[in-house]
Amino acid sequence: MQRQSNHAVGMKGQADAEAHLAEKGYTILERNYRLRSGEIDIITRMGSYIIFVEVKYRKGLSLGYPAEAVGPFKQRKIAKIALHYIAKNNLVDQDFRFDVVEVLEEGGRLSINHIEDAFGV
Repeated sequence: MQRQSNHAVGMKGQADAEAHLAEKGYTILERNYRLRSGEIDIITRMGSYIIFVEVKYRKGLSLGYPAEAVGPFKQRKIAKIALHYIAKNNLVDQDFRFDVVEVLEEGGRLSINHIEDAFGV
């Protein structure tokens, strides 16, 4: 049996996160918004908010909870990319927040934990 690449596993985790967000009524605006400095996994809208979502997938907890991987350096990187998106799309009058969606697969079971307003800038 061949192991999946990190990219393929990450994309599956992102698809699970997107389905979860859509089920909760979020509108997906962008997927994998990339700049040279990095990317934002999902940009979505809910009500008056534009939400920048970082998806973290883990198979088991040996490396800790997925959201623990979104430390201060990653948060600043996401914020800089978000500022670019805001300026490019002239969204300065919108409300914003940064969410993390944890996708955890353990013992054949999938759980999704959506952390709203996970960090500020």
